[in-house]
Amino acid sequence: MSRTRETLVLTCNVQRASVSRARRQAAWLVDSGADVLVLTEVSAGESGDELAKLLADDGFGVALPKPSENDRYRVLVAGRGVELTGVDVGAGSMGHRCVAARAALPAGEIGVLGLYVPSRGPAARRNQDKRAFQERVMTVLPTVEAVLDVPGPVVISGDLNVVEPAHDPRYAVFGEWEYDFYRAFGRAGFDDAFRIKEPTAMDYSWFGRPSANGERNGYRFDHTFVSRAHRTAVLACRYDHSVRTDGLTDHSAMTLALDLTRAVA
Repeated sequence: MSRTRETLVLTCNVQRASVSRARRQAAWLVDSGADVLVLTEVSAGESGDELAKLLADDGFGVALPKPSENDRYRVLVAGRGVELTGVDVGAGSMGHRCVAARAALPAGEIGVLGLYVPSRGPAARRNQDKRAFQERVMTVLPTVEAVLDVPGPVVISGDLNVVEPAHDPRYAVFGEWEYDFYRAFGRAGFDDAFRIKEPTAMDYSWFGRPSANGERNGYRFDHTFVSRAHRTAVLACRYDHSVRTDGLTDHSAMTLALDLTRAVA
């Protein structure tokens, strides 16, 4: 797809795909036209490595951390036609779920932080890993822009496993501490890119079991934030449901279109 000014960032939870499904996902991702990919729930095993290899074979620079000994998932960040410069933002032992890089794209250099927040977890460890990861990220967020140190926008994207405080429908399962995690991005100077373009509309990236009235519940779990100083660079931010409805994963993808000629802080 030919674009003169638009830079496209795509995030998607790939649902710890098998090797065969990872190959189909890679083909879809290459054809998406995205300049930057942020992929969450990437397998710590063979299929995650295969996805990274296939993207690299198609010309992407890929940042994929080594697996953690006690975690099945990690985050992959990739840039089309560019080598990424990995950056340590201070995530420590959680760095496989918090991956930062500089991407020197033809239209300009941007910073990217990919996040995959743990789910609520089993009853024996309910919310322990989730809260620990969120607390670490909240500690890191205020320094992310300075650490990445790029002239263009800093984009933070991924599956946060939380919804915004004004989410419709409202779910009683989420605690105030989870809503405060969402608010932490705003406090650190990052704006919800979807809300920049859609102040009131609702859309969803994951669907749970049908409710008592038979309706299938939607959750806006996947988010993209952009550094506030660069919010005018946001051309569009929307969900692409095709990857979910086609059965490649159980999440919809999210795309962010940027005009980097506007990205002057």
